[in-house]
Amino acid sequence: MDPLDIVGNLHRIKPVFQPIVSAINHDVIGYEVLARYKENQTWESLGPFFHDTDVPEEFKVEVDQVVLTQAVQMMMDNRKEGLLFINRNAKQLMVNNGDDLLQSLLQFKDQGFDLSRIVIEVTEHDFDEDFETLNHLLLYFKTYGIQIAVDHVGAKSSNIDRIRLLEPHILKIDTGIIRRQDGDAFQDIMYSLSMLAHRIGAALLFENIEDDFQLYFAWKHGSRFYQGYYLALPSFDPVGKGALSVDIKERMSGFVQREKRLLENRQQYVKHWEAKVRQLLARWEGPKKSDAFIDGVTEKFHNESFRMFICHMDGQQVSSNFRKKEDEWFVETDKKGSNWAFRPYFLENVMKMRESHAGLLSDLYSDIETKEMVRTFSFPLTDQHFLFIDLRYAYLYDHECLLA
Repeated sequence: MDPLDIVGNLHRIKPVFQPIVSAINHDVIGYEVLARYKENQTWESLGPFFHDTDVPEEFKVEVDQVVLTQAVQMMMDNRKEGLLFINRNAKQLMVNNGDDLLQSLLQFKDQGFDLSRIVIEVTEHDFDEDFETLNHLLLYFKTYGIQIAVDHVGAKSSNIDRIRLLEPHILKIDTGIIRRQDGDAFQDIMYSLSMLAHRIGAALLFENIEDDFQLYFAWKHGSRFYQGYYLALPSFDPVGKGALSVDIKERMSGFVQREKRLLENRQQYVKHWEAKVRQLLARWEGPKKSDAFIDGVTEKFHNESFRMFICHMDGQQVSSNFRKKEDEWFVETDKKGSNWAFRPYFLENVMKMRESHAGLLSDLYSDIETKEMVRTFSFPLTDQHFLFIDLRYAYLYDHECLLA
């Protein structure tokens, strides 16, 4: 499509609405507005037009203006509630310092359209432009109640500081990243993004969801909103939840039941391991004989573990490391005297065990030495000394509830 033909035939342009679904009430809470152009009796996406760097930004702003005006008018005519997500790149926003867009939005406000329903989407790539100017402009939009979403979050980890400074309302994550990243790398990305969202009070929105697994993945990683062809295709009408391709409430219920089963199974393993250690407590004769005690523990956890040791509650390791190599246990005496109190959650966890007199299973984490994903089962031998049993990845892999 020739850009001049598009700009010269604005009457051929119409907005389409892709529903965005809430994890809270399982209903459609808004729509992303996209553009279609009628050519030879076929409605074509204007995505290539907007992504073409050779097309002047003024052309894109003019087309976007037509689409936005039509979309808002349709929402008001149909008395449709919900958010309206509109895409604007940095260059478009900074045309005339964003005044054209703001004046249009203020006109909508005068007509009774609440500006808090507008969500301006900028991509993380836009932060490579003049960020100071862009940030100032977006903060100004926020003073009118307009919401800000950052799209394609995670594409560049170097922008986390800029996202924190902007404090957007929504972080949009492309589920395509699941297919492009290896498991460990993506878990790191998701952990960072989840922490960032928590710190700045932003909601997560997973977009481009194409199947049930990606929907489950989004749900499991705390996504508040969902969007994608699996849920609904873009439509010329802003549809309700009755037009969705899947029953979100039913899917969410299934996810909850699946997660409960995994947690129950995981807890059974923890109880089983607790029972095995309790059977050995009579052999505990104090920290000076901790190696002799662990020697007995290795027999009970030969299949599950690859490393174990005992620490004082202040973090000091009072035993050697017992490490399994090629199915045999070896004693690493040089590890005795190490202090692990600096590790995140160490003191918090030993205090929990001291109070509950029960074992704890850690989250999945990457072991510094082996670089494999592992978990640690820990157990209070006394109020002062705690046993740590590192579970090998191969064992976790064979038991879904331990890897989930």
